[in-house]
Amino acid sequence: MASARKTLLTGSLTVVVGLALWLFGSDEEILVFTPSKVGVVMMVAGGLESLYGVYKSLLSNMSSPPGPH
Repeated sequence: MASARKTLLTGSLTVVVGLALWLFGSDEEILVFTPSKVGVVMMVAGGLESLYGVYKSLLSNMSSPPGPH
């Protein structure tokens, strides 16, 4: 369960950092990369990681036996 939470948290933080790069990095250019394009890639990767964390969380909840905890 802890790894599902960690995956969800990591994905969410990646989305937030990507969003910040996308919003505030459009004026800069570092060699061949623009921070806004890197931000979009980070948002997509973070979103996928967050969805994987949700999937792992749901999967662990469905495999746990029912009853009082």
